Amino acid sequence: MRALELGTPGPMRAELNALVLAGHKVATTGLLAEYGAETEGLEYAGERLALLGNDGQAVATVEITGVEIKTFGEVTWEHARAEGEGDTSLEEWRNGHRAFWEASNSPVDDATLVVCLAFKVVSSAG
Repeated sequence: MRALELGTPGPMRAELNALVLAGHKVATTGLLAEYGAETEGLEYAGERLALLGNDGQAVATVEITGVEIKTFGEVTWEHARAEGEGDTSLEEWRNGHRAFWEASNSPVDDATLVVCLAFKVVSSAG
């Protein structure tokens, strides 16, 4: 089973995983370029992934319910809201994601290709 690691290790990952386990976070967005850099194929609907915590252990199993490749500028408010991170507008979501990726030396613009994943928790390790 492949793994899903949200955010960066530490408090961010713990917070994002807690949102998933509480049912608030049912989507995430990644850079398409990172799939190539990691030589990893795209997820697919029906695939189950181990959601990993900071210790590298599975905290849950999630099932992918949707996969879309689009430009950063095409990401919808519906998807952004499904990420469940408390953003109150698409602009706020975009600004937060731009800042995150810029801090990771992966600046984005509206034409940057991203992978929008939707998922559901099918079991938790707790």
